[in-house]
Amino acid sequence: MSSDCITYQNSGYFSKLILDYLDEKPELQSLYNRFPKLENFEDQIKEKKANYPIENRHILVTEIEKQYYNFTVSERTAHNIQLLKDSNTYTITTGHQLNLFTGPLYFLYKIISTINLCKKLKEKYPTQNFVPVYWMATEDHDFEEINSFNYNDKSITWIRESKGPVGRLSNQGLASVYNQFAEEIGTGIHANYLKNLFEKAYIHHENLADATRFIANELFKKEGLVVIDGDTESLKKIFIPYVKRELLEQTSYKKVTETLPNLSSYTIQVNPRELNLFFIQDNLRERIVLENGYYRVNSTSIVFSKEEILLELEKNPTHFSPNVLLRPVYQEVILPNLCYIGGGGEIAYWLELKSTFDAYGLTFPMMLLRNSVLLATQKQASKLAKLELNWSDMFLPQQTLLDKRTKEKSEFTIDFTPQKNQLRSQFEHLYIIANQTDKSFLGAVSAQERKQIKGLEQLEKRLLKAEKRVLSEQLHQIVGLQNELFPKGHLQERKANFSSYFEEFGPSLIEQLLTTLQPLEQNFDILIL
Repeated sequence: MSSDCITYQNSGYFSKLILDYLDEKPELQSLYNRFPKLENFEDQIKEKKANYPIENRHILVTEIEKQYYNFTVSERTAHNIQLLKDSNTYTITTGHQLNLFTGPLYFLYKIISTINLCKKLKEKYPTQNFVPVYWMATEDHDFEEINSFNYNDKSITWIRESKGPVGRLSNQGLASVYNQFAEEIGTGIHANYLKNLFEKAYIHHENLADATRFIANELFKKEGLVVIDGDTESLKKIFIPYVKRELLEQTSYKKVTETLPNLSSYTIQVNPRELNLFFIQDNLRERIVLENGYYRVNSTSIVFSKEEILLELEKNPTHFSPNVLLRPVYQEVILPNLCYIGGGGEIAYWLELKSTFDAYGLTFPMMLLRNSVLLATQKQASKLAKLELNWSDMFLPQQTLLDKRTKEKSEFTIDFTPQKNQLRSQFEHLYIIANQTDKSFLGAVSAQERKQIKGLEQLEKRLLKAEKRVLSEQLHQIVGLQNELFPKGHLQERKANFSSYFEEFGPSLIEQLLTTLQPLEQNFDILIL
């Protein structure tokens, strides 16, 4: 195993908002509590300890034990669950959708970032305990976002109807998906493990939440990962006061709306709704809309008065589900959490929420960008070296990369900038003459300048095109390599599934990732398997 890295800033795949956050730009510092540096966790621990009720710990542990009742729990995970009763124990949390067979590769990277940060914190603060948590997004309803995964170049898809929260969705129809996957994958020892994992997860469990817990538990049980489903009555009861305030005061809408002007120079990730709550049942997940003093469940005939909806909340708290802006509040009410680890899109909407947390009197967690990884084989690394390229070249847009290589390998300079500058200098003299004689002549001079500059640019493009034909074989090899590493021009981690690599490398894939990823370093890792 060997590895390399480039900075997130130089990868070209992160938004201006995330890059400014990573650079700790002053204009963003009011939007978060503390930046995720090892030394900053000391104050975060003190604040969370003072702001997290001890009684919540016992409710949390009882619920987690209930959720793991029919699962084989590793000694490490069982120990971590019990540690959560201790007032010196804190969580580091990541969350993710219930993607079929984990979905994109970055599912692994999120969880490994979380596990490795816990290890780093234990070294720094040995008297405290740190538990890695995967918060399953069981209350989401976007089935089309989670119903497939890519095995090599083949999409393995689960086709069925889904209307309610996906965690409650039965695994009906997944036997045929298993058969589809089994036909595609090989018969080696690692392929058989993957087929067995899929079968045990989806055929031997009733719903998507349990299947996803099984997979995460199997892959990371040695690391003590704790998997939590927030769609439960005991945890929702803790959240009742916050839902009540949301219904009566629309707190998150008001506070996020006040915050958004601070993000006016960036693309807004999520715009708030007046009520950031859903009404859910097994086959229903619809927004709650406040109209003329009544609470209407969108696209249904369900309507509540103020008194009725508050009574419904007390009787059936599981019918109320926070949306993307209120879910972080729910998570932080439930967990003794210090830091949330997520992707760029997640960090972007968390940055909208600090004033909401302040209004609720909650500790705002640190926000850490998850590790990103490019996996490469030894064969691909050898190709890269033979082509005299480096890893940062592979992150360039394809045409930029091909132009760069053509100019590097050409026997003459394919850059007419000096000629264009010389031409502009000559025209400056013509502008002086025009100003001194006939100013109506300025338009003609300007038009001629543009025409001649454009002519040079056209010659430059034709020369570049001609040189590309000379270098066509080498450029074809570069295109082939980049397309292998960046499927259809996208980050590998957002398209490929872990099964494509686990089939070849087995458990060493996860072992190497655990060894390589350093969550507090702002690097995009390249791991050569």
